[in-house]
Amino acid sequence: MKMKKILVIITTEPQRSNAEKISKLLIEKKLAACISLKEISSSYFWEGNIETSNEIEITIKSTLEKREVLINTLKNKLSNEVPQIVFKEYDSELDYFNWIKVNVN
Repeated sequence: MKMKKILVIITTEPQRSNAEKISKLLIEKKLAACISLKEISSSYFWEGNIETSNEIEITIKSTLEKREVLINTLKNKLSNEVPQIVFKEYDSELDYFNWIKVNVN
């Protein structure tokens, strides 16, 4: 089975409404083919303290070519002072890869 590489970016947003706006924007601009939103609870160090907060995890599926524009868009749209933006290239089954290519340009 032949595999192709796709881009998956994971980020977080404190407000569900903003996460939904960002998702809609990325899909409308054809920067992403699919975005999943999931409620999570995060613990982290911030300014010397351990913080816990509820957030929305945003998982973005796109093409490798859109990485920089996606990162720049997220930096401008996310609410956190230091947003989590992590990404990885994944092997994808060919039909899903082709679907992403058709929906991202």
